[in-house]
Amino acid sequence: MACINPEGKPTETGKKVLKALRDNRLSTVEKIAETAGVALFRVRSGLRDMTEAELVVMVGDKYDITEKGIKLIE
Repeated sequence: MACINPEGKPTETGKKVLKALRDNRLSTVEKIAETAGVALFRVRSGLRDMTEAELVVMVGDKYDITEKGIKLIE
């Protein structure tokens, strides 16, 4: 199950990941998976897709949600 659909919008899993990031800015992959209740492997692959779609950014070894990502879950 992908985190981004073909239109570039987050799927239900993607929304869980983005909401976890919104609530816990600058989180590790493990923390995001725990907070979102999504399998670690799914979060890792989803973050790659969401980084390419500019919904999240990597800061060091942590991730943060972008304004674009926030707008898609509001």
